[in-house]
Amino acid sequence: MLTKTKKTKIIKEVAIHDKDTGSPDVQIGVLTKRIEELAAHLKKNPKDKHSRRGLLGMVADRQTHMKYLQKTNIRRYNSLMKKLELKKS
Repeated sequence: MLTKTKKTKIIKEVAIHDKDTGSPDVQIGVLTKRIEELAAHLKKNPKDKHSRRGLLGMVADRQTHMKYLQKTNIRRYNSLMKKLELKKS
């Protein structure tokens, strides 16, 4: 589970301005961290099918945000991929 301090740290890293909490950049950053934590959980608990379904939903949601950002602002998309160390699709 993502704690408030971890979430705040992620938001500060990828936010566009001080009060930014809902931009695609922030959404992708938060989803990425949640996906990493849930993937680690699933490695320890491979039979947890409900969490696996939630993980797939988060991955799909992140992919949607990434496609939107790529269409609207390619520079921000590229810099975000470098910050989060994600591969470009």
